[in-house]
Amino acid sequence: MKIHPLITTTEALAELCERLAKHEFITVDTEFMRENTYWPELCLVQIASEEEAAAVDPLADGIDLKPLLDLLVDNEDVLKVFHAGGQDVEIVYNLTGKTPHPIFDTQIAMMAISQSEQIGYANLVESWLGFTVDKGARFTDWSRRPLTDRQIEYAIGDVTHLADIFPRILKKLIKTGRGAWLNAEMEKLADPANYANDANLAWKRIRSPGRNLHVLGRLKALAAWREGEAQHKNIPRGRIIRDETLADLASHPPKSQPDLAKVRGLSNAWKDNDIGKRLMKVLEGAEPLPKDELPEKGKPGAPLGKEGALVADLLKLLLKIRAREIDVAARLLTRSDEMEALAAGVRKLPVLEGWRREVFGADALDLVEGKLAFAVKNGKLAMTRVEAEDAARTEQEVVE
Repeated sequence: MKIHPLITTTEALAELCERLAKHEFITVDTEFMRENTYWPELCLVQIASEEEAAAVDPLADGIDLKPLLDLLVDNEDVLKVFHAGGQDVEIVYNLTGKTPHPIFDTQIAMMAISQSEQIGYANLVESWLGFTVDKGARFTDWSRRPLTDRQIEYAIGDVTHLADIFPRILKKLIKTGRGAWLNAEMEKLADPANYANDANLAWKRIRSPGRNLHVLGRLKALAAWREGEAQHKNIPRGRIIRDETLADLASHPPKSQPDLAKVRGLSNAWKDNDIGKRLMKVLEGAEPLPKDELPEKGKPGAPLGKEGALVADLLKLLLKIRAREIDVAARLLTRSDEMEALAAGVRKLPVLEGWRREVFGADALDLVEGKLAFAVKNGKLAMTRVEAEDAARTEQEVVE
């Protein structure tokens, strides 16, 4: 494979993208920094076909990334292959308002052909190519210039190895007949709605006790305000206020700005500075959360009773057994919150639709309804079908 020198001009980038556009697939990776900023700072883009690879410097003076971005988001003829590409896709979305499409993620694909939940890139390379990736430049400061030859070599390796691995994964997917399982997962990864930053939904990421509409209304207002502050200053939201402090303010709102000095997690300066004034204004104007925004009981994320929690535990045990039986990652089949919702009586769930229902959901539903039971056979845990008469008798015993 031909490796190009670091691309620092629009002309060289356009020529590269013109050649890459002739291939069925390209592999893509990015290096970025976001520890000290709200928005990730794109520092390097690596891209490859089966014939050539290059790293592109988005910080180079005068370079225009349009040829690259057009290839990623507008060219539907070329499949874009990532590994654990969520953050890479987010960066492209921030730059264009669009996501790469069509898209393929090898980390997600590995869940369909093994029990690997979130296989890292180094382990992926070792399992498919049989050698260890040099991790020496892994935690480098990619924003510093000039980049060393070792940094560039390390970065380009991420896409050259992926270009070797992807066809092998694809071949195994075809052999197992599980390629169709991934269609919805890849479309979900490429859904722009996943990357749109709606400040009014920020509160849903914060763990909050109870379902009090006044408390949740204040939490929603505070979380949206924090997003705006963090975006304006371009610093991580946690640098404004941490989640637990935000939840505490929503549950126990201070009566006046001087009381902010008593809030754990805030500095004494908040009692009379401008950001403290803005926070108090938000609290004073917060409205109760509309009832239609309150998560329904029994929906994913809603609390379970003791009996429901026990049923959910049985479902998770069944999930573990089934994932092992068919050699697939449990996370690809369903999530814990779905299991809890199923235990609570919800029936409109992804696990009860399509291929997931066939390989796991139908049995999960039978377990909840008493048609399936655990048994020990030859020292191993197994599932057995329960006759209708036995199921009815068991149900009667539970009632009594």
